[in-house]
Amino acid sequence: IIVKLMPGASGQKGTAAAARAKPDGYTLLFTHNYIDQLQQHIEKLPYDTTKDLVTVARLNYGPISLIVKPSKKWKSLKDLIAYGKKNPGKLKMATSGNWGAVMVPAARVFAKAGVQVNYIPYKGGGPAFRAFLADEVDFTMMFPSVIKGRVKAGKIRVLASAGKKRTFKNAPTFTELGFDDDIGYMNRIILAPRGVPEARLKKLRDAVAKLKKNKTYKKMMQKLGENTAYMDGKMYETIRAKQKMRYGKIVEKLTN
Repeated sequence: IIVKLMPGASGQKGTAAAARAKPDGYTLLFTHNYIDQLQQHIEKLPYDTTKDLVTVARLNYGPISLIVKPSKKWKSLKDLIAYGKKNPGKLKMATSGNWGAVMVPAARVFAKAGVQVNYIPYKGGGPAFRAFLADEVDFTMMFPSVIKGRVKAGKIRVLASAGKKRTFKNAPTFTELGFDDDIGYMNRIILAPRGVPEARLKKLRDAVAKLKKNKTYKKMMQKLGENTAYMDGKMYETIRAKQKMRYGKIVEKLTN
């Protein structure tokens, strides 16, 4: 696999290139559910990911965590929400960009809690995390692979995480705290231009399926604090259709 990084327009540049590529099985897109199924509800796009792209496989999912610095006084999400209600508009959160994988789960949490938050967009997750570490903001959300080491070292406090089971044993899940089960999931997926011959699509899917058994891959993912929850492309295709409808309702609710 030759990796070609195509940053720009919150993932739209790379997505457009894949959507327009020849459906021969040689051009693939590595992306996630927010770019794949949420962006279309925010702005008019020159492509339709549902129609133009098909799932090869879901490699894994990342459960995001809401984090603060230990120097902050908030010991729990309840504390943060209480502060936000008493001080509307004062809380600042670093995001990877408007309507991205960091902002959306936070917006859902605080909308339900009735808290007004200032979402500060940065040019990606890396800059947002650096802004958090530099105390430019009060809190942010990040994935296990980014924060695992600092959490273990006591340099980051996790207030809550996505998922049905705890990512960090001392931090509750959003589900435990009464929020929706699907808040904060990033499904990392490989897509191909729709129209790839079925035999070639099967060959790609079979190859990716073997990856989950690869010892080096498993060891690397474990070191990063990531799971290897592979899902076949056909199964994930049914999830994409449901996501599209779900995200439409979420965007409508958050923008009204």
